[in-house]
Amino acid sequence: MLTKYAFFTGSIKSGMENEMRAYVQTELQPLWEQFQPSQKVQVLYGHEQEPGGPTIPLVLAVSYRDEKDMAIAMESSARHTAKAMLPSFYERFFESVELWHYVFKHH
Repeated sequence: MLTKYAFFTGSIKSGMENEMRAYVQTELQPLWEQFQPSQKVQVLYGHEQEPGGPTIPLVLAVSYRDEKDMAIAMESSARHTAKAMLPSFYERFFESVELWHYVFKHH
């Protein structure tokens, strides 16, 4: 099994954290859950961080059975729709943002 993580690093605009979370839950998460054939979709919100470390207010973790399934999901229309929404998502809710993707193997 593989899990692909999307780490949204940066800072949320002052006073926009709850609104950002609501937007993720109603607009982005339903699309992320359509990244088929995914096995599990998790949306995580930063709570505490290592002093001096990067601020990570949002993480998306999507697990797949194998690389073939992940490749299928990366070509899905839901992924392309969600990806197209990111520039306006960033502009609306973030002071600064960088998106980093990492894939981990489960053993």
